[in-house]
Order: sequence, then C-alpha cells, then structure tokens
Amino acid sequence: MTLSRRHPLAIGLASALSLAAAFAPAWAQETDHASHHPAAKPTAAQSQAKPVDPRPSDHAHHATPSKPPAEPMEHGTQDHGSMDHGNMDHGNMDHGAMKQGAADPAGSDHSTMDHSSMDHSGMDGSNMDHSGMDHASMGHQAVASQDLPATAEAHEPIPVVTPADRAAAFPDLDAHVMHGESINSYWSLDRLEAWDADEDGTGMAWEAKAWVGSDLNRLWLRSEGERAGGSTESADVEVLYGRAIAPWWDAVAGVRHDFGFDGGPSRTYAALGVIGLAPYKFEVEATAYVGESGQVGLGAEAEYEMLFTNRLIGQWLIEGEAWSKDDPAVGIGSGLSKVEAGFRLRYEFHRQFAPYVGVVWERAYGGTADFRRAESGDVDDTRIVAGVRIWF
Repeated sequence: MTLSRRHPLAIGLASALSLAAAFAPAWAQETDHASHHPAAKPTAAQSQAKPVDPRPSDHAHHATPSKPPAEPMEHGTQDHGSMDHGNMDHGNMDHGAMKQGAADPAGSDHSTMDHSSMDHSGMDGSNMDHSGMDHASMGHQAVASQDLPATAEAHEPIPVVTPADRAAAFPDLDAHVMHGESINSYWSLDRLEAWDADEDGTGMAWEAKAWVGSDLNRLWLRSEGERAGGSTESADVEVLYGRAIAPWWDAVAGVRHDFGFDGGPSRTYAALGVIGLAPYKFEVEATAYVGESGQVGLGAEAEYEMLFTNRLIGQWLIEGEAWSKDDPAVGIGSGLSKVEAGFRLRYEFHRQFAPYVGVVWERAYGGTADFRRAESGDVDDTRIVAGVRIWF
C-alpha cells in the first residue's frame, strides 16, 4: 500500500524533470543576450521589411528567472574587455525581426541601442565570459561621442637660476638712478640741555644742524657750543656744501669758524668730511680741518638710537677731537684733545618735540689736559643733564 502511494509521486516527479529537460534549450535562448551584440544583426531583407520603431522596446519578455542557468553563458569569441554598455542606446532596435539564433558579428551596430529599460535581474554576471568577444568591427558612435578627459600636457621644469638672473633682479645701486628735483629742508636742535655745575653754577650746551636742498645737492649748517658760569667757553659754526656720493652718504666741504670769547682769538678752518648712516644704523660724521700755520684737526661723532617703545628712545653718543699742533691761545694741545660720551633718554610726545634726561662724561687728554690744569680746571667731568630735542 505504501508502494502504491509512492508510485504516483515518483511518476509525477519524473514527468516534471522530462518536461524541464525538453524546454531547457528554449529557455536558454531567451536568456541569451547574443542578440544584443554583433551576432544579432538583422538581414537586409528584414531591415527593409520592417522600419525601426523609435519608441523604447519592451524587454519584459527578456526577464529571466531569479535562478541562474545551470551552465555559464557563452558569447562566442567576442571581447567585452573594454566595452561600456552605459552609453549604448537600444531604444531604436527592433527585436521582433531579430532571430535568436542568427549571428552576424562583422556588421553589428550598437550605436543606437538602449539597455536602460532592460530587466537584468535574473542574470548572473559572474557566470558570463566576455574574454573572447571582439568588438573591433562594431560602430560605437555613442561611445566615441562621449567626452573623455584630455591628457594633461607635461609641464616644463623650472629653469635653474643663473648669476645673470640674479644680476637682473638685483641691479647695482651704487649709482643714483632717479632723484627728486624738489627743494626740501630739515632743521634740528638736536641737543639743548642744562646741568648743575658744582663750582661754576649752571651750565648749558647746544648742538644744532640743518640742511636745505635736493636729494643730490645740499647746503649744510652745523653749530655747537657750551656755556658755564655765565660765560661762553666755546662756540663754532660750519657752512658746508654736501653732495650725495653713495646711498645714505654725503661728502661735505666748506668752512668752519670758531668764535673767541673773553679776549681769546677766533679761528677759521677749511673743512672736508662725510656724513652718513653706517651699517647697523650708526649716524656718523667725520670732518678734517685745515687752519692757519698748518694746523690740522680731525673731529668725529657717532650716534645710535635704541627704541624701547615707539615713543621712549635712548640715544648713545660719542665724539672726539685731535689736533696736529699746540695752540695755547685757544687751549688746544697736540694729539688727542678730548673725548665725550653720553646717554640720553627721551620721550617723544610728538615726533618733533621730545624732552630728555641723560648722563654725560667728558675728559681732556694730552696738551689740552695740561692747559686745563694750568688754569685750575677739571680734566674730566661727569654731569646729569636735562634738555629738549626739537626739529621741523
């Protein structure tokens, strides 16, 4: 009884397997996409018999079961290694006139095929073998028309900088190329100060300088002097012509006159020197003097300004004189005559007006020191000064 019941089930299963084996070739033809490739070109007669339908084809009948075929799909000897189906338009193809078994690889044209509406849900791409497909003879106008990025051109290497390039970038600045022709002026009372002397009461000193002219040619005026105990001990004035000889440097030539006081004689000298800004921003003045009876002197001065803030500025100063001969009438001895050094701290309420305080040390040397001792004067002196600096 059990055997009789199992016989109908076995007979039914065998019948189903027989039907599946019979219809397997037809099912494989429907899932085979060889008709979308060069092997599926319709004949000339078929193309003339039926015009191309511009509407998108309905590929619903190409939908395959979710279960892949038992064996991988083969596309003959065609090569899909470099083919891109994203830009192919199958919208104008007529699949009604195409025969599933017909293949014409040499004349197939996929330029108007559109795969966007095809149902590939049942296809298993892993089983497809495209290694042998050859699309060399296919017309891919749609693929050829795709905008592809242009190949970047090779850039030329940066040339090596040569000495000629450096010379062109940094021309020689020794010669003045352009200069303003306008007339300008500068007037400065660099030091106007006073101090409290121990024996002579109050002392006072000044140093002034000015120039008028253009960038190349200027008229320089300089003066300095000192008073102590109510009388003027020394005073001089210089009138010089200045000519620019290098960036930041002028050569000067002119006349210096020393005034005589308390019955002392006056002296006049020819002057020749330089004025400029040395490296590290040292302001330098050096002048040689030639006077009567072959008297030759040299005076030099250097200043340096130290900025603590934009308004609080410290000024260092050192100056000295030397003479070739003794001149007892004016208290000058041969050799190094005197040296003065000082530091002044000023506060610029305005750039053109700045009061200051400072300390100054002065010492006489050689024959000049001897003359001071003979007159019961001090050879060296240190004093606290207060003054003002003005320019316009």
